[in-house]
Amino acid sequence: MRSRHHSALAAVAIVLAFGACSSKGSSTKTSEGSVAQPSEESVKVSAGGISVPDWTGAIDAKEAASGQLLSNAKLGMEGDALHVTTGPAVSYWNPKNTASGNYTVKATFREAKYMSINDHPHPYGIVIGGNDMGTDTQSYLYCAAYGNGKFIVRGFGPASFQMNGRGEENPAVNKAAGAGEPVTQEIAVTVKDDKVECAINGTVVGSYDKSALVGEGKLKSTDGVYGIRFAHNTDATVTGLSMMKQ
Repeated sequence: MRSRHHSALAAVAIVLAFGACSSKGSSTKTSEGSVAQPSEESVKVSAGGISVPDWTGAIDAKEAASGQLLSNAKLGMEGDALHVTTGPAVSYWNPKNTASGNYTVKATFREAKYMSINDHPHPYGIVIGGNDMGTDTQSYLYCAAYGNGKFIVRGFGPASFQMNGRGEENPAVNKAAGAGEPVTQEIAVTVKDDKVECAINGTVVGSYDKSALVGEGKLKSTDGVYGIRFAHNTDATVTGLSMMKQ
C-alpha cells in the first residue's frame, strides 16, 4: 500500500512539473480567469549598433530606464535597403534629412518573416517633425503599420500622446498570411496646410488637424527631421525613404 501511495505522489509531481515547464514563454490565465499578456521584454540584438553613414538614433526613454542601450538594436544596409533589427524600441534618422512647410515623406517597409522575434505583432513606420532629437526634450510624430492589418499614429512631445489609441484596424493595411510569412507596407505621411495625413498602401487611414498635433506637450512643429521608427523585437527592411515638397 505504501509503495502505491508513493507512486501516486510521484506521478502527481511529474504532472505538476510538466505543466509548469510548458507554461513558460506563453500566455497564462490569472486568478480572475483572464489571459495574461505575452512578455514585452526587449531582447538584445547581437552585433548591434549603427553602420549606416550619417545616421543616428535614440531608444525610447522607457527602454533606457530599464537598462537598454542603442547598441542593443541594429541599423545596417542590405543592398539598397535599410535593415533594422530591434531590440529596444528605437527611432533612426539622418540629421541632413529635414522637411518643412507642405511635404510628403514616404517609404516601403517589408517584414520578411512576420513576428520573427516576437509572439505578437509590433509596428514600424515613418517619423516626421523631429526636433531636438536624441535629447530629453525631443518631439516627433510617427505613423506605423502592424502586419496584422492595424496602424498607429503617435507622438512624443517629449511625453507620448496617442492619436488613435493603441492602434486601429483598416482594410488598407496589409496582413501577413501567418507567422514567418512576408508582409509589405507602403507608408506615407503628408503635411499640407492645416492637415497631417497618414496613407498606407495608397489609402489615407488617418487625418488630423495640425492644431491637435502642435502645441504645449506635443510637437514643437511639423517642420523638422524625418526618419523611421521601429517598436521593440522587430526585424524589417526599409526602401525608398524620400521626401517630396507639396
